[in-house]
This record gives sequence, C-alpha cells and structure tokens, in this order.
Amino acid sequence: MERVILHCDMNSFYASVECLYHPELAGLPVAVGGNPEKRHGIILAKNQLAKETGIKTGETIGAARGKCPNLVVLLPNYAHYLRFSRLARKIYYSYSDRVEPFGLDEAWIDVTSSVGLYGSGEEIAREISLRIQDELGITVSIGVSWNKIFAKFGSDYKKPNAITVIDRDNYQRIVWEQEAGDLLYVGRSTKKKLMKYGIYTIGQVAGTSIDFLVLQFGKMGAVLWRFANGLDDSPVKCFDENYNGNERVIKSIGNSITTPRDLKNLADVKLIIYMLTESVAMRLRETGCFCQTVAIHVRNKELESFTRQIKMDKPTDLTNEIAEAAIQLFVQSYDFSSDIRSLGVRAADLVPDTVPIQLDVFGREEERIRQARLDTTLDGLRKRFGNLSVRRAVTLGDNMSGLDPKKDHIIHPVGYF
Repeated sequence: MERVILHCDMNSFYASVECLYHPELAGLPVAVGGNPEKRHGIILAKNQLAKETGIKTGETIGAARGKCPNLVVLLPNYAHYLRFSRLARKIYYSYSDRVEPFGLDEAWIDVTSSVGLYGSGEEIAREISLRIQDELGITVSIGVSWNKIFAKFGSDYKKPNAITVIDRDNYQRIVWEQEAGDLLYVGRSTKKKLMKYGIYTIGQVAGTSIDFLVLQFGKMGAVLWRFANGLDDSPVKCFDENYNGNERVIKSIGNSITTPRDLKNLADVKLIIYMLTESVAMRLRETGCFCQTVAIHVRNKELESFTRQIKMDKPTDLTNEIAEAAIQLFVQSYDFSSDIRSLGVRAADLVPDTVPIQLDVFGREEERIRQARLDTTLDGLRKRFGNLSVRRAVTLGDNMSGLDPKKDHIIHPVGYF
C-alpha cells in the first residue's frame, strides 16, 4: 500500500495566535517581531493583512513600517505558541501515532494506516483543517502526498487555509514547473549555484545527472535529486521514536542571542560565548547528558552566517570545556572582516552522563572532577538566587553583562535530518 503523508503548516502561526489574544486588533495589519531596543528588530510572522502590503518575514521592523505605516508589531510570546502547538499535535495524534514536528507550527503525519477508518488522505486533511479552525481558532494549510518532501511542498503551494494533493499523476505538472528554490533545502546559495549551470526549475533538478549534482554539491546533491524525483522514502517518526516514556529524546541543546551591540573583537565574543555556554551546560546537567560535539552559529551585521562544529576528545558537560571549544571554533573560522550581530552555541551528539569515559593518564581527571563540583555548586546558586546571581569576571563591566540567556534567547525549529 502506498504511503499517505500529510504536512500541516499553521498559517501565520505566531501572528494568528496573537490575534486570538488581542481581539481588539481585528481588521488591522499585525506582525510579531523582536524588540528593536535589544536588536531583535525583525519580522518573525505577520497576518494576512500585513502580507498583502508586501511585508516579508525576516525584514527589519523599520522596513516593514515603511511599507505599512499602521502596522501593529507585538513582541513574541513563546509560551502561547508552545501551547497551541501542543493542542494542534493532540488533534494530529487522534489520526495517527506517526507525527513528526518540524518546528512549532509544522508537522508531518503518516496516515497510511488510517485511511480505511477515516477516508482518503484528502478527506483526513479536510477534517483536520476544520478541527484546527473550530477548536483552535486558526487556519492550517495541508499538503497530501506519498512522501514527506512533496507533502511539504503541497502545504506551501497554496495559502492560507488550503489543501493541495500531489500524487503520481500530477507531480510533474505541479512540482516540476516551480523554481528550484521552492524545493526543501535549496537555499539562496544553492539556488544561485544551480542557476549558474542552467538549472532553474525542480524538474530540471530531477532531470540532471545525479553524478553531476554530487560533483557540485557533495552528498547534498544526491539528496536534492531524490527530493526532486519524489524518491524520498524517509519515514515519519512515530510517537515512540520521538519520546522515551513521557520525556522527549533530546538530540541537542543550544542557545543563541542577538546582542544589544555589534561584537567588534574577540573579547566581546568570549563574553557572549561564556554567557551562552553557562546556560547550555547547565541544561545539559539538568537533563543528565554529556555532549560529544560542540557547534557555533555566527551571523555578522551583513546578515551573512555560518555554522562550525568540533568533536570533543571525550563526552562532557563542563562549562569551561564547552566554552573553550566554542572559542577555538570561532578563532579558526572568523577574521572580523565584519562585526558580529548574533552568536549561538550548541551541544550535540548527546549521550547519558552514565556513559563510561576513558581516564586521562596525565592526571587531568582531578581538575575535571573539581570543575564538575564547581559547576554543580553554581547551578544550585543560580536556581536559588537567579541566573545572574553568580557570573564570571569576563562577563562583567559591559552593557551586555546583564543579558540573561535563558530569557533573551531565540527559538529555532528542528532540522529535517
């Protein structure tokens, strides 16, 4: 039996939820954005009226107000969005246990085993759409297909509040005629490189030699070729694969922040890395995990960004070791050709903190044990007296020293892989 997969994408999610909490804004263009005073001054989401004025997600609030002077901009409230995300998934789970979130507002659902009970994929999609609207008060666009990639393409194809079926009879007519940039994981740089070789549409990606794509893009070239040809066979992870009992299996722990001012030198960067690492390492210890990989994400004031990662010599939850690895990555990867606007630190490849660790024959283990005891003591003080009650000297004496990474962080969606 061929798979039947839905991809649900709640329309203008943040803005739609905010409008429910602010009924007085009915009929007005509304956007959710960061705080300009803290330099999180970009548009995160907008309602349909704001979209019609040409406002784009990711542009500055100033540019958005230039297009729409009467735009109402609200600060994000992630507690509300998490609540509605959980409520939506509760509806999805009533049709299948195979529900895989893709950020707060999107999810794949494998309803292959449910069509005999609830009807075709399109009928299930219509029922879900009505329930989201009636029970949550917002709308959802849904794609229906035999694979995850085309299902997601379908949810993006028509908005808002639409259902698009992409099957083996129509995918070449619907999917292949669209720009290559509309395919999942074809970003701006990949699209530009494809165009360099005369590849403009998804159909042209599908018709290009897989060997040529691998030569130009590495392993990702083969992935894009499979995506374009509808050959993605990755499963929609079921509830039991995403959760261990009642607790979600954590794959990584990270934190990122847009700083109140540009970071102009290594001293500035170290201040932020230590601040972020204090939060990341504390959360590692709270969850009983060690990390085996440390990654950084850097964005400069031109909004150019990159990610780098390094494998640790041994699993760790020690703040100093994670921070030193992050600083090493930054020094190796950036030359301050432009000031830094935002930084992120992530601990990945997590393992339980009960995993055996090879001892250091040169006697560093005593120092690591002392560091672990110090970190545990600091965790207790911060839990009791607040996250800013105990700070490193490197984070003092600067207008950024009062930042609380547990409050001033940015939430990022999970990745497809």
